[in-house]
Amino acid sequence: MKTTTLGKSRLHVSRIAFGTWQLGGDWGSFDEDAAIATIRRAVDLGINFFDTAQGYGFGASERILGRALRPELRSDRENVVIATKGGLRPTDSGLVRDSSPEWLRRGVDASLAALDTDYIDLYQVHWPDSTVPFSETAGALADLVAQGKIRHVGVSNFDAAQMEEFSATLPVETVQPPYHLFRRDIEDELLPYCSAQDIGVLVYGPLAHGLLTGTLRPDATFQPSDWRSKSSVFRGDTYRRNLAVVGELALFATHLGITVSQLAIAWTLSHPAVHVAIVGARRINHLEDSAGAVDTTLTDEELGEIDRIMRSATPVTGPSPESV
Repeated sequence: MKTTTLGKSRLHVSRIAFGTWQLGGDWGSFDEDAAIATIRRAVDLGINFFDTAQGYGFGASERILGRALRPELRSDRENVVIATKGGLRPTDSGLVRDSSPEWLRRGVDASLAALDTDYIDLYQVHWPDSTVPFSETAGALADLVAQGKIRHVGVSNFDAAQMEEFSATLPVETVQPPYHLFRRDIEDELLPYCSAQDIGVLVYGPLAHGLLTGTLRPDATFQPSDWRSKSSVFRGDTYRRNLAVVGELALFATHLGITVSQLAIAWTLSHPAVHVAIVGARRINHLEDSAGAVDTTLTDEELGEIDRIMRSATPVTGPSPESV
């Protein structure tokens, strides 16, 4: 597995991170033992970077990840990198953003307990909270770094201006934005800013939440507990048009001797500002396919052909259950 240095954090991580959003309950039911076996396979493949969040089932995803990585967390802690996120709070009316110092302190303690570990390698603010000054959020996280509970601080779903404001109190070391072939808005401002500031970039959704796997069909249905069952992105004319584009991408991928999933992930990793692609999987064969993307280097000509195919696509910007 190819590795990289994650910006100014200097964390040495695999270019594929195992993401665990799918283990929090937003993607329908699943077999926990199979999920754990998949995480164990990730370790075998050389993946040392694992991303989760308090908000993924409020402890559910973190507990499964901690259980799966128990051998490493007990005897090889320095060689596994755990990233989690905080700053979302459940209420009777749904999730709200809460990056107050009190809630973040409680969240870090809850994540440490769920993961069953002594420290968190990378703690990320899940969403910007307009009700709490960034200086207060950053100051609280700086205290948690000083206490040894977290080692590095990043943000998720922040724009460049928000990161700049946050960094006035505590330098942002990493950012986690959405990025895939149907969603490229971060190329305009965020990625250039991160390159200039040496900020590590770990992108989520490189497979467009399943759209770029090549396995979805126009008549696809999802479990009621799967957020895609309520998303306009996965139904209607736009969905069908984008599936046709995926079909073209799949033909081109076959020409290159790879799968369309590998093509999509390799494309995200081809951007010089992107360090890591976060990929979730419940099945070992899906993970193995995704992990193979790191061995594909796309030429300028191949990237140009991908751009040509994507000109007929409809951009995807949401919504998702994380858009709180």
